[in-house]
Amino acid sequence: MIELSIVMPCLNEERTVGICIEKALRFMRANGIAGEVVIGDNGSTDGSVCIAESLGARVASTPKKGYGFALMAGIKAAQGRYIIMGDADDSYDFSALGEMLEKLRAGHDLVMGNRFKGGIKPGAMPFLHRYLGNPVLSMLGRLFFKIPVRDFHCGLRGFSKEAYSRLNMQTGGMEFASELVVKASLQKFKIAEVPVILYPDGRDRKPHLRTWSDGWRHLRFLLLHSPDWLFLYPGLFLLLIGITGAAILSFGDIRIEHVRLGIHTLLYAYLFIMVGFHFLSFFMVSRLFGIDTQLFPQPKEYHKVRKLVTLETGLIVGFILLLAGIFLSAINIYDWKQTGFGDLEPNHNLRLLFPSITFILIGIEIILASFILSFIKISIRQEED
Repeated sequence: MIELSIVMPCLNEERTVGICIEKALRFMRANGIAGEVVIGDNGSTDGSVCIAESLGARVASTPKKGYGFALMAGIKAAQGRYIIMGDADDSYDFSALGEMLEKLRAGHDLVMGNRFKGGIKPGAMPFLHRYLGNPVLSMLGRLFFKIPVRDFHCGLRGFSKEAYSRLNMQTGGMEFASELVVKASLQKFKIAEVPVILYPDGRDRKPHLRTWSDGWRHLRFLLLHSPDWLFLYPGLFLLLIGITGAAILSFGDIRIEHVRLGIHTLLYAYLFIMVGFHFLSFFMVSRLFGIDTQLFPQPKEYHKVRKLVTLETGLIVGFILLLAGIFLSAINIYDWKQTGFGDLEPNHNLRLLFPSITFILIGIEIILASFILSFIKISIRQEED
């Protein structure tokens, strides 16, 4: 029975893939580990595949281009109970995997390498990656998902194949690294981190990593998988400002030293309320959609919420707000009639007009969002059937 599979993504790495395979095989022989090396080839046109096969590694090729697709092919072909993945550019030492394997044997589902703790050799990591990209993205990962990892994008990491099978990995590019950690956290995996050393790679060409585009893809992935930070918290913040401002200014202008806050400030307060509610509406749709499609784990209170968030409930609440807005609009029209449909007093009438428009818009949005959630629910049921 194979205990360990060491998987390396590869795209034209003939200068270094052989070195990496030899180090990995030497590590397993020296420690009496029943293991294998699997190369996830991404369409190499140089001698990488021939070198790998000549050294006894198995090659799993995929026509789909991308770091994630190469790893998915290699991991799918791997037969080991545990998998350690790492780049085939000789930037990681595959002869020093003992601590990572011990963590896996101890029952951790995911073991991450930490290059900042283990050491980064001169010239091994570009300045922007070391002092901006990796620290910022790692910080956001800890903030958004409470992941106990200091080096979010270390390419050397290990996991059990059984745990990996529960992640339903999707992304084929560099954001595969983020997806693996994020989904492991959402699934409540037992995660550990060990120090690893990052060496300058042995390539004679530029790396495949593209600083800004791949950085954006990682950030985009983090945001799309965290509707709390993308929609909920900004929405609550805007609602708090808007409701506070509307409550204060609805009864008249106020003056703070030499600054007078009046009807124009009140307009922005209601704008904040409407935008804040848009954020919350998107949060509700994205969160429930994510749970229904198994993108996010199902919380304990999910079924209670789902019973409340129905098309009928949304229609009732939406129409109540819509009627409230129409009623306030009718009062405004009546006041206008009293003037013979002439000029109105802005300071009085706009204080009634703003909430009426707000109620109408929010009511319509609740009605439409309720239909969208119902469409999603129907389509998911049809797919399951």
